[in-house]
Amino acid sequence: MTGQRNGIIDIGSNSVRLVVYERTDSGAHRVVDASKRSARLSGKIDEKGALTEEAVSELAETLRHFMRICSHHGIGHIRAVATAAIRNATNRDYVLERIKADTSLSIELLTGEMEASFGFLGMINSLNVTDGYLIDIGGGSTELSLFRNRELIHSVSFPFGCVSLNQSFDSKNGLTDESLKAIEAVVADAAKQHPWIREAAGLPLVGVGGTVRALGKVHQAVHHYAFVQTHNYEISGAGVDELFQTIRSLPLERRRKLPGLSKDRADVIVPGIAVLRAIFRSVKASHYQICGAGLRDGLFHATRFPAQPKLNDPLAYSLRNLNALHTEAPRQHVMQVNRLSLALYDELHSLTGAGLDTRARLLLDAASQLHRIGASIDYYDYARHSFYLIIHSHLNGLSHREIIMTAAIASFKGKGRAKNQIMPYRTLIHDQDIDQICKLGLLLQLAAALDRSETQAIGQIAIRPTESQLLLRPLHPRGPLAVEKREVDELAADFKKHWHLTPVLDHYRMQH
Repeated sequence: MTGQRNGIIDIGSNSVRLVVYERTDSGAHRVVDASKRSARLSGKIDEKGALTEEAVSELAETLRHFMRICSHHGIGHIRAVATAAIRNATNRDYVLERIKADTSLSIELLTGEMEASFGFLGMINSLNVTDGYLIDIGGGSTELSLFRNRELIHSVSFPFGCVSLNQSFDSKNGLTDESLKAIEAVVADAAKQHPWIREAAGLPLVGVGGTVRALGKVHQAVHHYAFVQTHNYEISGAGVDELFQTIRSLPLERRRKLPGLSKDRADVIVPGIAVLRAIFRSVKASHYQICGAGLRDGLFHATRFPAQPKLNDPLAYSLRNLNALHTEAPRQHVMQVNRLSLALYDELHSLTGAGLDTRARLLLDAASQLHRIGASIDYYDYARHSFYLIIHSHLNGLSHREIIMTAAIASFKGKGRAKNQIMPYRTLIHDQDIDQICKLGLLLQLAAALDRSETQAIGQIAIRPTESQLLLRPLHPRGPLAVEKREVDELAADFKKHWHLTPVLDHYRMQH
């Protein structure tokens, strides 16, 4: 992937999308532009199975528009791929040649298996999930895969999608029972051809692509869900069934006004969810899990990191990327605070009554790496800005509840303030979570106090809890610690409230 900015164009059966990725000078990757055009290519096939001349002209004009956007960004390399609508068209060679002649753009035609594997790559790099089924319901095809231990095991591309099925079973005025049964029969017959689809009951059905994202947005709107991300959102089988019956009974005009549903998806959402439910039953899934990343993200990783596109640890990558986006934070200080806070945690978490869950160390690790990113907005109020930035960033590998907790730990300045900050998300946070936020927030504050001068004077530190004190003894400090001593003393009363120990920075061999 040459240059600092690169464009990826995904010619799908329902829509054509452009995403512009940038690599910043500090090594972070981010999306700096994106555009989407509804295409409905699957619905523009003539009786001979060919894409119509009008559809090809419209597609070429959309691609020229995207190329002009790329040109404004100074992009040299554009990777453009096409999926089912062009793949299945009887005149596909003509379509690709015509686009090349009209736009000078070379289109990669993805097979169904390639489409599934890029979708898997985008998903596995953005979720903390080990085993499951993966589904991508496009306009003209549906990809289903089984993955185990974060490896793709099986995949298949079915020749039906939400647009093509909508043509066969028009859902404009709601989907009739007969049409629904017919769609379910199509899916069940296709699934029967592949024994592996029925061999791993009880796994999540992870969904990527527009159909499941739309489902997630509508479900969140209906239930007044407190968190704005659909990525890593879970829905029960019963929850989808209930919402589906509501949506399919609505005429198109009412559907267009559904909160969370874009107007250009109002007609195809019904057959899309019908396919989703039928697959859910076929694989005997435990629940639905929505993934905001997919094909384009997989293409990005495969293009940017061809030697090793799959991440070993999505959360670690997210943390590095977020830190690289916000470079105002003093790097050495942040690393020191991260190291000290984890050392404090490791010494204290086994104390009786600490009440910390198994993921607490992970949350403290993330919060201590991110606690200063708000300084990129305003140093004087960096804690509040850090909270906002963490809440609105993709911390891949954490649940919504864990993202909120990480933000509250990173910006902790007392229990009252923490409770105010998380008030809008209170439905996702339990009472014991608030206690954890306080405990972990104070460990982070204590670690920051131990490097208040930002000189990393403390190399090794001996940490020893007694009955009433937490003795902190620096071994061979590399400079005076008077500033740190005062900060620790000021924090002591609040720390004692939650940990029942008074932190004491030991005078032994300390330089003033």
